[in-house]
Amino acid sequence: MRYNKPIPFGWFALEYSDQLAPGALKTLHYFGRELVLFRTEGGHARALDAYCPHLGAHLGHGGTVLGEHVACPFHGWQFDGDGVCREVPYANNMPPKVQQGPAMHSYPVLERNQMIWAWYHPNGAAPTFDVDEIPEFSSEEFTPPDTYDWEINTIVQECGENGADVAHFMFVHNAQEMPQGEVSMDGIRRLTRIKNKVPRLTEDGSFSEAEGDWEFIHVDSTNIGPGQTVQRISRAFEVIMLGTVTPIDDQRTHLRFAFTMPRTQTDMNQFLAEATRDNVVGGVEQDIPIWNNKRYVENPILCDGDGPIAKYRKWFSQFYAA
Repeated sequence: MRYNKPIPFGWFALEYSDQLAPGALKTLHYFGRELVLFRTEGGHARALDAYCPHLGAHLGHGGTVLGEHVACPFHGWQFDGDGVCREVPYANNMPPKVQQGPAMHSYPVLERNQMIWAWYHPNGAAPTFDVDEIPEFSSEEFTPPDTYDWEINTIVQECGENGADVAHFMFVHNAQEMPQGEVSMDGIRRLTRIKNKVPRLTEDGSFSEAEGDWEFIHVDSTNIGPGQTVQRISRAFEVIMLGTVTPIDDQRTHLRFAFTMPRTQTDMNQFLAEATRDNVVGGVEQDIPIWNNKRYVENPILCDGDGPIAKYRKWFSQFYAA
């Protein structure tokens, strides 16, 4: 074990909405648990722990969606999205224990930004904040999302710390210099505003090769809790990214990026926006070998150029349950 941190609580992405049709059921492994995600025939997404409380069958292997319920493949017991047993098809009387309330653990679920989100808390506490809505992801004026995902041997906290660690941009991502930026933290939100120096774009659409002929790309990133990041990248073009990080267990994470862009950008700006998207994706793939092979240093030796790593860790600590 390389990490000795609990899984943080918050809203985490389980799946893209268009990947779960009515009546469909999926097996997932997140939060160190086996889960089932299903969409009722009425169109509602629901998430439960996977094992039937009767005799332990996994609902994701042979289970079926029946109306608003999911049926166990072993004995046909039916559960609703709150984990309440609604029917035992061969019993004359419902067992007293299932009459007392939910028999399976369920997760609060909502759909926003074309994704299905679940609230995880190790003690079963109710949600204390919301998922931000990104208007561009529901606008006809923006392109359908381009999506990318990775499974990484790291923890949620380390993924976010990557943005606070400005010095690594020069050595891992070949930045011309350390990004200039400011960071503010307000409750469950963390806002990072960065300017990246890049060669100036000339009138003929090429990049200037003259020494010192630079301009800036502006990157505004907002973290909402541990599981959601909204990033807006602007120059002459615009790119909006939704980043989600979901703990597979206390050692691994599932990272997803979804990008959308204005449909009305010029061909040149569209080309530059797509190149920027590819650069962001390439940056993640440069980070992955570091993440996969590093260990967490609880008390690092920091210098004045390292960025607000200590402040980030203090902010993130609020998402660890007592």
